[in-house]
Amino acid sequence: MSGQILHLLRHAAVERPGLYLGRTDEPCTEGGRAACLARVADCEFERIVSSPLVRASEVANGIAAARALAVEEDAAWMELDFGAWEGRTAADIDEANLRPFYDDPDAHPPPGGERWTALARRVAGAIARLDARATLVVTHSGPMRAALAGLCGFDRRQVWAFDLPYAALLSLRIHPGAPAIAQIVGLRT
Repeated sequence: MSGQILHLLRHAAVERPGLYLGRTDEPCTEGGRAACLARVADCEFERIVSSPLVRASEVANGIAAARALAVEEDAAWMELDFGAWEGRTAADIDEANLRPFYDDPDAHPPPGGERWTALARRVAGAIARLDARATLVVTHSGPMRAALAGLCGFDRRQVWAFDLPYAALLSLRIHPGAPAIAQIVGLRT
């Protein structure tokens, strides 16, 4: 079956897990980088795109060096901006504020943060800019979920049904059209 292959790799484990890290540039662990490199060892792609945040770009640069490829950074693949929640744990945030965010992140974005639809638009634009080459994107769980919503038609609640831990690899086959649609052809966690 034809169609463009898009692999979405969640960045490596970070030094301080369990925090809302949207735009916060948190370093990743050496073990996390190794897990990401191992995850894509048998994955075929001709292009690497990365979020510019260090937890993604360090992984992308390691993969690129091993394959003699260049990394293209694209800020559209950055995580959702969590505003006032940046660097905090879920336990630090009042449940009365957190639950509405998960139920409807457009109506209840984090204070000073980004709405789900803004993330979805960024990711849709980034996907539209890709060419036909098989591509690996090193990104974050939010953009991966936005890609599932946009390409597969999942609603916001359905995209949370996917477990996307650090180093998760989601592979999609994109079929062109208006709008483009995709099939999930692999999920490795």
